[in-house]
This record gives sequence, C-alpha cells and structure tokens, in this order.
Amino acid sequence: METVDISPYALTERRIARLTLMLGGIASIGACFLFSIRVGAGILIGALLAWINFRWLKSALDTVTRAATAQAEFSKVRVPIGSLFGLIGRYFLIAISVCAIFIFFRIPILSMLVGLCALGAATLGASLYEVFQSWD
Repeated sequence: METVDISPYALTERRIARLTLMLGGIASIGACFLFSIRVGAGILIGALLAWINFRWLKSALDTVTRAATAQAEFSKVRVPIGSLFGLIGRYFLIAISVCAIFIFFRIPILSMLVGLCALGAATLGASLYEVFQSWD
C-alpha cells in the first residue's frame, strides 16, 4: 500500500479555518459600520458557527479515514459512532444555535446566514491560492 503525504492538505485545512475567521471578522466590522451592531454581530456569529462546523467536519472525517485505513483488509468497515454524530450533529448545532440567538438576542437570521457563507468564501480563497501557487 502506498502512503500519501498529507502535509499540503493539512496546510490548506488550516488556511481555510483561519480565512473563515478572518473573512467573518472583516465582514462583521464592515457590517457594524454600514448597517448596525446587530447585523455585524450576526455575521460574526455565523462565521464562528461556520468555523465550528468546519472543525467538526474535519475531525469526523479524519476519524472515519483512520478507521477505514486501519480496517482496509476487512470487507465491512465499522465507523465510530462519535464521528457519525460529528457529521450529522453539526447541522443540528447550527440550526439550534441560529434559532436560539434569533429568539433570545434578536440578531437577524439573514446576517447569520451571510456569516455562515464565510466558510465557502474561505474555501474558494484557499483553493485559488493553491492554484496560483502551483503555477510557480
């Protein structure tokens, strides 16, 4: 079996995590000045939830990958229950958090959804960085 060097992927994952927080923070500051503090807070909350979502996804997928690699010779692979919770539970965390924050603090839902998009923007930015780095 051939081993794969995962260090470039780990760098990209860290870059995505950092960019998610950075883009969310920058968008939050801009929204505070352009709209209101509540809108800025919503964007920041959404970006933090996106970051937590990404961390849980990464952790769960790493666990599934390790389990599958360790059981490569078996026909049926057993996946740890905790990783399945991480894969599915992150959506419940986001939904419950957004609802609770909206109900108790009156933070606009749309601003939190915009903040959740920080993960997509960070992924796009990290991907473009990797593409342009490969041209050197």
